[in-house]
Amino acid sequence: MKIIGAVLERSGAPAPFAESRPFTVGELELDAPGPGELLVRIEAAGVCHSDLSVVDGNRVRPTPMLLGHEAAGIVEEIGEGVTDVAPGDRVVMTFLPRCGECDGCRTDGRLPCTPGTAANNAGTLVGGGIRIHRADADGRAEDVRHHLGVSAFATHAVVSRTSVVPVDADVPPEIAALLGCAVLTGGGAVLNAGRPAPGDRVIVVGLGGVGMAALLVAVALGHEVVGIDAVDAKLDLARELGAVEALSPTDATDRGIRAPVVIEAAGAARAFETALALTAPGGTTVTVGLPAPDARASVSPLLLTAEARTVIGSYLGSAVPGRDIPRYVELWRTGRLPLERLVSSRISLDDLDEAMDRLAAGGELRQLVLFDQLRTFERTPT
Repeated sequence: MKIIGAVLERSGAPAPFAESRPFTVGELELDAPGPGELLVRIEAAGVCHSDLSVVDGNRVRPTPMLLGHEAAGIVEEIGEGVTDVAPGDRVVMTFLPRCGECDGCRTDGRLPCTPGTAANNAGTLVGGGIRIHRADADGRAEDVRHHLGVSAFATHAVVSRTSVVPVDADVPPEIAALLGCAVLTGGGAVLNAGRPAPGDRVIVVGLGGVGMAALLVAVALGHEVVGIDAVDAKLDLARELGAVEALSPTDATDRGIRAPVVIEAAGAARAFETALALTAPGGTTVTVGLPAPDARASVSPLLLTAEARTVIGSYLGSAVPGRDIPRYVELWRTGRLPLERLVSSRISLDDLDEAMDRLAAGGELRQLVLFDQLRTFERTPT
């Protein structure tokens, strides 16, 4: 079938991306779903730092690639062997498939799925298939790689059943999309990795989409939360969302505040060092940010030993999506998790170059591409 999608032509294009224009929005050919796969009409897709890291070259992926990995949509067709999802169902699309059988999946979320990771690195679906194609400049057929098994910056996507979690129809697309990455990652850093005890204070360093989701989940669970960021507007929002304090990194370290659980969600070496400095003796530092591959931080082994510190890496919030997403839905449904506050702007596919610039500048939480409202790819008010 014919679809419209935003293809990243090359990784590592120079900023500003509004000038270098790494994306091409145009017509693509999408194959029918194979065995164990679904055809999904995309309703909403979030713009995340994991997309930006491919655009700016910090994450090497094969190109051309159709980006977008945080999304929700409606199932339109099912492949052979899919029996628990039906056309018309709304699904959350998650960027790490879970086969449920490999050594990684047997760690209850601590390690990623082994075949899912291999497929993501290769730019294919689980099992090695590529379902997106186009004609190159000479008119010859060319494959377009999948991004993290989703490729949601398009009107439709074919994905593995292991990459989606069904949700009830009362969960709107904007909320459902956020569940697939920002909430799974940030919320999971609290629920699955940090595991604060009742009454524990939680500090969140880096208040982008993932960090603010961690803050929201920690507040929803009844914890006293301190937000740390260098952007004043994000500190103001953190206070509105329930943070008892919101401070710059310098103010936080100068004041010597501490917490038994500290979440680092900025994806920068300095933020990781700040998170370590704010962790109380005996406490846990959870890092979910994805810094550049060559980033290095300074850590005192003596401090870890003498103060019985724990440092945990948490990929996708150590999540098992089929287990965790229903819990976040219930928190949202009861009014305890106002995920709509994470949406900072609504954009069109042809705004993606500028959206990456805004994301890199640190002023956005989640920019959402809303397809039902944007069939002609016109900008909507933010």
